[in-house]
Amino acid sequence: MALSLTDIVEEARLSARALWDYGDSFFNPTVRLGVTGLSRAGKTVFITALIHGLTRGGRFPVFEAYASGRIARAHLEPQPDDAVPRFDYENHVRTLVEERRWPNSTTDISELRLVIDYQRQNGADRTLTLDIVDYPGEWLLDLPLLNKSFEQWSAESLALSREPLRAGLAAPWHEHLKTLDPEGREDEQAALRSAKLFTEYLRACRDERFAMSLLPPGRFLMPGNLAGSPALTFAPLEVPIDGAAPDGSLWAMMRRRYEAYKDVVVRPFFRDHFARLDRQIVLVDALAAFNAGPEALHDLEAALAGILDCFRIGRGTILSTLFRPRIDRILFAATKADHLHHQSHDRLEAILRRTVAKAAERAEYAGAAIDVVALAAVRATREAQVARGREKLPSILGTPASGEIADGETFDGETEVATFPGDLPADPEELFRGTFRGLSSAAADKADYRFLRFRPPKLVREGDEEPALPHIRLDRALQFLIGDRLQ
Repeated sequence: MALSLTDIVEEARLSARALWDYGDSFFNPTVRLGVTGLSRAGKTVFITALIHGLTRGGRFPVFEAYASGRIARAHLEPQPDDAVPRFDYENHVRTLVEERRWPNSTTDISELRLVIDYQRQNGADRTLTLDIVDYPGEWLLDLPLLNKSFEQWSAESLALSREPLRAGLAAPWHEHLKTLDPEGREDEQAALRSAKLFTEYLRACRDERFAMSLLPPGRFLMPGNLAGSPALTFAPLEVPIDGAAPDGSLWAMMRRRYEAYKDVVVRPFFRDHFARLDRQIVLVDALAAFNAGPEALHDLEAALAGILDCFRIGRGTILSTLFRPRIDRILFAATKADHLHHQSHDRLEAILRRTVAKAAERAEYAGAAIDVVALAAVRATREAQVARGREKLPSILGTPASGEIADGETFDGETEVATFPGDLPADPEELFRGTFRGLSSAAADKADYRFLRFRPPKLVREGDEEPALPHIRLDRALQFLIGDRLQ
């Protein structure tokens, strides 16, 4: 699409902001790290574990600057953006360590500044400022809307909602849609009803039985202070892509509110936060897709491709830093690796690599560094061998969350159990061929994969020292994301 006047103004704003950030970073070297992921991927836990490990003496053997002792100190400082909520690190640590509960999911943007005092490999003392920006992955899926008309978005959303698994979930909304005349007079009650049914359809898609990922607009599921506003009171209509909405019609009303959503929600997020990122980690709950079934896995693949298409990617240069900042490193991380025996960690990595392969090729061609890792920012389980007859199965030990069900047993949240999570296939294509059964088509005891939710681990305090949070490959993630900036 040709650039509109609004787009040109936005580009000018971005260039001015980039120039300001460059001047500030020239005297205080700074990396802005974006942390995102779709719902329940573990963003809050990842950031909490990263900060806790760097400030409280975590075990990071693969993070070279830390393992070699070149990092003298890491400490928190007040964040630079006064209009952005502070990431509630201290409360999240308390929730994990003392209450053994997982922190609440990310529903809005937040930020935290970590300052790292280190020694370069040549012996010079330096400081690196790490600004961590936490935001919901659902917001990323809104960015393509900037280049789509209301009519294009309506056609795509309706086509998606008519796919076999989604069609049943969208039935009430589809029935209401039949009663609407897009060219008829604008009707506030019709708009409210449409938005409500459309939101209920999106919410049903996100249920763990289906675990769908492509669910824009993102704010419909996490409206915050925009709940009930006209900017969130619209829905797709059956209208021609190249048609013209009559003045005063329901169609014109929906189109106007769709454009307001882009102006009020999407553009400010892109301009003020997303376009300023230097590095990015995208956390992926692939296990939820395995639980749900093949449709969820293919939906996740499409969502991750859409997410990667949103990034301004490429090798950083002085000109790009000054006028058009780009993300030069992106890490895709399959979370909850502790729900699998270590023998399947490399297989989980391979599946995620296959999931993002097509999109990653384009990013690497543009000069960005892309990597994939299977990790657990906080490890909730231990490994064991469990005898079943003459066979010994590689199993995991942990405390399932209260209410979790397996083999007809409902867990109380206090009892530690051993479970055999099953083996992931050595060839990722086996999953993408869609031959496995998930919760969307089978009962829990008939599904091929069933991963329980475990409580955070019980930590043992040694003296006055706060115990380190156990993890899997968090140090490898740190090495990729900021290791080069600490050389």
